Amino acid sequence: MERDHREPEVHVENLKAQPDGAAVDDPGQRFAAYVGREAEPPRVARYAVNEAMIRNWAEAHDDFNPVYVDRAAAKATGRPDVVCPPAMISTWVMAGYRRHREIHRLRAEGVTEDFAYSQLLSELDAAGFTSVVATDVEQDYHAELRPGDHVTCHFTIESISPIKQTALGRGCFITLLKRYLDQGDALLVEERFRLLRFDPTRKEGAA
Repeated sequence: MERDHREPEVHVENLKAQPDGAAVDDPGQRFAAYVGREAEPPRVARYAVNEAMIRNWAEAHDDFNPVYVDRAAAKATGRPDVVCPPAMISTWVMAGYRRHREIHRLRAEGVTEDFAYSQLLSELDAAGFTSVVATDVEQDYHAELRPGDHVTCHFTIESISPIKQTALGRGCFITLLKRYLDQGDALLVEERFRLLRFDPTRKEGAA
């Protein structure tokens, strides 16, 4: 298992709790039941891993590691083919813009879908925690992806913090555990994605 440090964590400034570290509320009774639950149905890649997508990603990130874009170079390292950049893993299971629009439409209409993460977000909205910002991502890489592989991602709600006062507003940090598997159910990547759901009307120092 290897932690890749080329994909830096993305931090938002001043999202720490108050200096005393005390929670200003305890969401345990409302939200703790969601911890450990499957967040949503598994996401299955719409397309197999392919060289065209790999090259597009490499060009977008100006990352021309030869094993990503040159079959001969990849074979010279003992690999049978080019490999997918590890940090690209999430792109294979992205649902697409049509689903993105549907999610926003359903949320605007107050519709809750029949899975835990949608239900949790509805409860957070009702409690006033309507805004969101991603805070950091950790990824552990277990195996390389090659053209022809097919990715499935399983989402679990791993943790929900007590409600804390941050510079952006009162809110709680949610950690989603994502396990990416190949077509044979072998573990490829384990990812922890953290976000802050907060009330933008209750900023630090506000009355």
